[in-house]
Amino acid sequence: MESTKPTHPTDPNSNPVNLISPLRALATGSSAACMASAASRFRAGVAAAMLGAASLLFAPLGAVAAPATAAAAGGLPDFADLVDKVGPAVVNIRTSERAKMNGNGGGASGGEDEEMQEFFRRFFGIPVPPRQQQPNPAPSPRGRRQGPQTDEMVPRGVGSGFIISADGFVLTNAHVVEGADEVFVTLTDKREFKAKIVGIDKRSDVGVVKIEGNNLPRLSVGDSNKVRAGEWVIAIGSPFGLENTVTAGIVSAKARDTGDYLPLIQTDVAVNPGNSGGPLLNMRGEVIGINSQIYSRSGGYMGISFAIPIDEAMRVAEQLRSTGRVTRGRIGVAIGEVTKDVAESLGLPRAQGALVQRVEPGAPAEKAGVEAGDIIMRYNGTPIEKSSDLPRLVGNTKPGTKSTLSVWRKGAPRDIPIVVAEMEPEKTAKKEERKPKSEQPANLLGLAVTDLSEAQKKELRLDGGVLVEAAEGPTARAGLRPGDVVLRVNNTDVKDVKQFNAAIAKLDAKRTILLLVRRGDGTQFVPVRP
Repeated sequence: MESTKPTHPTDPNSNPVNLISPLRALATGSSAACMASAASRFRAGVAAAMLGAASLLFAPLGAVAAPATAAAAGGLPDFADLVDKVGPAVVNIRTSERAKMNGNGGGASGGEDEEMQEFFRRFFGIPVPPRQQQPNPAPSPRGRRQGPQTDEMVPRGVGSGFIISADGFVLTNAHVVEGADEVFVTLTDKREFKAKIVGIDKRSDVGVVKIEGNNLPRLSVGDSNKVRAGEWVIAIGSPFGLENTVTAGIVSAKARDTGDYLPLIQTDVAVNPGNSGGPLLNMRGEVIGINSQIYSRSGGYMGISFAIPIDEAMRVAEQLRSTGRVTRGRIGVAIGEVTKDVAESLGLPRAQGALVQRVEPGAPAEKAGVEAGDIIMRYNGTPIEKSSDLPRLVGNTKPGTKSTLSVWRKGAPRDIPIVVAEMEPEKTAKKEERKPKSEQPANLLGLAVTDLSEAQKKELRLDGGVLVEAAEGPTARAGLRPGDVVLRVNNTDVKDVKQFNAAIAKLDAKRTILLLVRRGDGTQFVPVRP
């Protein structure tokens, strides 16, 4: 790729006019006087150029120094002092898991690929290339039996975290410690502790572990609601296992939707694998977020990273510390965005609210009288600007609370009282033993799906849909994974594989495709770009 390099003002070649003009006079002069005059001008030009070059080389040093001094006086952040202050409370987290090892030294490694796939989906939005499989060991001679299997702890991953209490509670990402059999926390002074997992919450990706200690360094918790776009922030963590790495940048935006229960903080701070769980800090040394994700099309850092707001993370952490689990409210509706066209058609002044697309049978919404087609405008008086606001507000409501939905129905507003129920733990359709079947033909979306069994439909309280067995290409990049259930393709409901394949066959490969996907107890639209 061709690149252009801007001319630097301190480069003596950046202003060649003083040298070129006298040389041009020499080339065009026709008399001795002219040549003498030209020579004189040339010598003068060379002298002027040299003086000019000298002034260009030395004068800007003073010019640069002055703004720097003024800027320093204006209070640019001193990252060194800040890191000295907060660094000791940031920890490195490494995990290991128990693997079955046979007598030949071989181990069960089937789960590693799945973990790496999930890691790359979460961090990069792309699937990891398939790993080269090792050749199968040769059969033992004369039918000799393999050695006995033994359990052995093997390294699983490396992440980051930070201490939030002097007695050893550490905050990190759920995906850093989920599934680990052993967790080790290392401080900057090289002390290492074996930690206990207090609890994890996959919906928010927040995890809490505990180490035994007293008077440990800890971080002060800031207010993520006061974060402003453009303010300086730093991240500290262990990217690629490089402990105590500091990167800096600014807040790019707030309240970025990811389809989950948290509006994330977007920054341009360099965050890479291993930074997961580390703190995002403001210039007062207060933690305002947990670094969790990056957006990338190439598989590497591209200037966009996301952090979980600390207010939301601490709310989750408090529940994990007290009960080991997180309870959330639910009302039992599938919702979508209110487009400008829909708003104009319904007589709304502007596009806002959450469009009720489906009401779950027996859910609080059905009992309260909520209907498909309603536009939920407010929840307990709080305006719903976009559909993602509703699940966050409901999720933060204590189960059993009496609440009020303000809806727009058939051209008129109305208030509906409703009692919030408790959201069930996240679950996916259980895998069932099935007879081997022929491989499905490749489709535009890269999805392999099967019909839901009656037991699965009953468990998930669904009337139809198809179960994702594998996601490749466009759908893998969009975040789909095995266990998800596809309910709709664009505006076409999907009841079974036959309907799904028929809907896929009619798609335009040049346009974005919208899938309605059920994951756990949540339903969301996922745009897929073929």
